[in-house]
Parts: sequence; C-alpha cells; structure tokens
Amino acid sequence: MNSPCGKIIRGVGGFYYVALGNNIYECRAKGAFRKEGLKPLVGDDCRIDIIDPEKKTGNVVDILPRRNCLFRPEVSNTDQVLIIFAVKDPDPSLNLLDRFLVNLEKENIPCIIAFNKEDIDTSGAGEEYISVYKTAGYDARLISAHEGDGFDKLMESLAGKTTALAGPSGAGKSTTINRLCGRQVSVAGEISEKIGRGKNTTRHSELFMISEDTYIFDTPGFTSFENRDVTKEDLWKYYPEFADHEKNCRFSGCSHISEPDCGIKQAVSSGLISSVRYENYVKIYEELSLRKKY
Repeated sequence: MNSPCGKIIRGVGGFYYVALGNNIYECRAKGAFRKEGLKPLVGDDCRIDIIDPEKKTGNVVDILPRRNCLFRPEVSNTDQVLIIFAVKDPDPSLNLLDRFLVNLEKENIPCIIAFNKEDIDTSGAGEEYISVYKTAGYDARLISAHEGDGFDKLMESLAGKTTALAGPSGAGKSTTINRLCGRQVSVAGEISEKIGRGKNTTRHSELFMISEDTYIFDTPGFTSFENRDVTKEDLWKYYPEFADHEKNCRFSGCSHISEPDCGIKQAVSSGLISSVRYENYVKIYEELSLRKKY
C-alpha cells in the first residue's frame, strides 16, 4: 500500500499534524530526517504511514520537494508573504522591515506590506511609510484589522494563494488572521506597556484555510532578524530600486557607501531612492562587514 500524501499544517513538540483529506493525523517524523539534517516544516507536502486509522496517528516518512523555504517564519511552499507592521503602538522599525525584505528578495518570494492600525493614525505617518515602499517598487498599503478597512482588496490579493503572515509582535497579526478567516483562530496577545510590544502569543506556525483554494500561515512574531547567507557584496542586489542606478557607478564592485561617482548615492540625493531605505542599507552593510566568516 502506497503511503498517502498530505500537508503539514502544524508542528508542536515533535508532533506534526498532517491534513489528509478531511482528517488530521498526529504524526512523528522518522529518525532518518535528523540524520539527513532535514526538519519537517509547516507547509510541507509529505507522505505518511498511518499507524492507527481510528486514533488518526501516523509517521511522516517522506518530505516532497519544496518550492521554497523560509527560516523566519519557518514555513515552506508559500506563494507570497503578507508582512504586517503597525503604523503606531508600537511604532514600526523600518530597519527590521528592510532586513526581512532582503531575505524575501534573496528567496525570490513576492510580498505585500500592510501597515496596520490605520484607524489610530492621526498624524498621517502611515502615508509616509507607504510612500517609502511604493517608491521601492513594493505593494504597500494601509489597513485596519480592528475596523476592517482595506480587507476587501486584501482578500482579492490573497485569493487562490498560500500566504505566510509575518511581522513583529504587537503589529496585529492575530487580529488580521481572525478577520481574514472570518472566525477566531488565533489568540491576540496584549501589548506590553513596558516595551510597547505584543506578547508573543503565537508560539508556532500553523496553516489555516480561508477558502477552498486560499490558505494562510499564522506565524510567531519577531523583534529581531538576522540575514543569513547574505554577503555585503551582494546586499545591494536585494534592494530592487537600486538596480536601475547601479550601472551608473564609476567603479566596478562599488559598495555604494564611500566611493565617489556612485549612481545609487546620486539617486538618493535626487529623491529617486528613499533616504530611509538607503540608511538601512548602510547599517546592514556595516553589520555584514563585521560578521566573521567561517
């Protein structure tokens, strides 16, 4: 009998919950995965051996080839990422956002950037954030998960796709996913008054069905991000708005920081590239320069 194929929708404490038809099986992963250095991820298509059909238990025996893989959030086979940052409460860290975008660019995964809590944005800061990322070529928009503003268009962008929801704690990811699913599937954490961030209520990634062909990953929030496997020499390649101006650099291998006649720095001065994005590029470049090579 061939091992049936399902999809991992949740992984907790060494157990993997695999959707197979209308049933969900609680599975362990075979030991060979550890020897191979392969960890099953939420979103993986896999084959399982059913141990007990009544208790719905089994073993994951094979992970099918992945279309893509993210390590933060730790998911696979996503069509796109919906990044949620709050306009305020807490104020967004655009440096953290840019670090995350570098990773998505490296993996060639499309994204939507949604600045949440539009309903409490009395200063108009949200429009400034939108301008920064639209200028960089991203799909950036304002939403209010509390009021539902912007969700009709958001649902249109998610339809027919598997989307990973990502962003820092306190941005309103749980409220967003509950509104998208039309029911409470994720528990919203409180905002910590001490640090202005949400308590990280979601402890693991989980895949939810919005409609028959539309899925969304609920993932843990994060407050820091390290760009693995990115070198300082390649960093500029993951800033899509740099591409049209890099050819105007006088020097081959320009770092776009200290060299004269740099096309990218000229574009920043002309307002064609956001100074906020460029400043974050410089900070990340400097950190990568200090990183030890092993």
